[in-house]
Amino acid sequence: MAIHPIEFRYGTPEMRAVWTEENRFACIVRAEMALARAAADFGLVPPVAAGVIEQNAGKARLSRAKEIEAAIDHDMMAMVKAIAEVCGEAGGWVHYGATSNDILDTATGLQLAESLELIDAKMHTLLAALLKRSMATRRLVCAARTHGQIGVPTTYGLRFAIWAAEVGRHLDRLRELKPRVAVGQLTGAVGTQAALGEKGMEIQARMMEILGLGAVEVSNQIISRDRYAEYFMFLAGVATTLDKIGIALRTLQRTEIGEVEEAFGKKQVGSSTMPHKRNPIKSEQVCGLARVVRSSVEPALANNTLWDERDLTNSSCERVLFPEATILTDHIIRLMTGVIEGLTLREENIRKNLFLLHGVTMAESVMIGLTRKGMDRQLAHEIVREASMEALAKKEPLDEVLARNKEVTACLSRDEIRELLDPDRYIGTAVEQVERLDRKLKERYLKA
Repeated sequence: MAIHPIEFRYGTPEMRAVWTEENRFACIVRAEMALARAAADFGLVPPVAAGVIEQNAGKARLSRAKEIEAAIDHDMMAMVKAIAEVCGEAGGWVHYGATSNDILDTATGLQLAESLELIDAKMHTLLAALLKRSMATRRLVCAARTHGQIGVPTTYGLRFAIWAAEVGRHLDRLRELKPRVAVGQLTGAVGTQAALGEKGMEIQARMMEILGLGAVEVSNQIISRDRYAEYFMFLAGVATTLDKIGIALRTLQRTEIGEVEEAFGKKQVGSSTMPHKRNPIKSEQVCGLARVVRSSVEPALANNTLWDERDLTNSSCERVLFPEATILTDHIIRLMTGVIEGLTLREENIRKNLFLLHGVTMAESVMIGLTRKGMDRQLAHEIVREASMEALAKKEPLDEVLARNKEVTACLSRDEIRELLDPDRYIGTAVEQVERLDRKLKERYLKA
């Protein structure tokens, strides 16, 4: 019976598959096979035995390992015995020179490598969706907001570009952290490699070469958890970017603003009692699950502060953290990509909101125009501020208020005032910034 929502509600099939018990066991088997081959290459295990292990270890079954564990109460040793059973006499060489976490942490490295490949691909897809939106809307002028209040104009293209640039930085982080995270070890009970002899470092390097992982430089009984903490902080960073996008889209979909709308299916129901509702439920799901992903950071950091050469407090914690945070992050990347791709922009509302405040959103433009005509900047600020307050109080167009001010008309004609109040003329280099970023990120990440 399913209990956790990632078993039946959240998560992609491919990422769930990485963190199943079956795949974990398969990664452990792969690590044992690579250990046998590496040890044989340096004369510690008979080559014939290593060959038998490589050929037969894959026949071991998780169900058998669980039967053994029920009797001996040690999960790793149960798996070693299950593997040894299918290897005949060669089974006596399984796990030679290793301690449990040499295999368990190396298996985690394999799972992390798989996970990062999936996340990397989905992040590229999200980036492409954001850049496509950014370029398509680079000249779509809209009201910007600071402190929740309408400010000077911006463009939707610049908004999408800001999110795309953030995703690009996460891809940079992914590239940088993967070599530190996707690693394995073969260092023995306390890190000295004593059971492997003088060739310990070479055997470890060979084992990881076979598995396609990096090798630790030094460790104690376990891989230092600062590596894994970095991984969880990366997931939390990605989740927070998605949360940021989700909050912005949810705000812009508010009835009073109505500038964007999540795709809404023809038969989709928004409320069990209010038939008219069209809720941003996917963005809300992203924002909600991002909180769970972020919550993994504190225990991940605490897992690096273990007693001496290690204790067991990290183990139970990580059994929950790795699958949950990874599967949920992968899920919300895919979910937000779909939101971006299906998003509807209500241009009539975008335009309406741009002119909502009788032109006062263009007050900065008028202030700059006055200073360019020679007026003191502070004086210009005060004149335009007072005019703006009057326009808001009387619900009168700002250009009419300004036209009655002799200090303003001494510097600016009525036509010049109207030009300065045109939001389409006051977006600076927004279009050029979008186009430059599009070229840069496509060249860096999306080049075929």
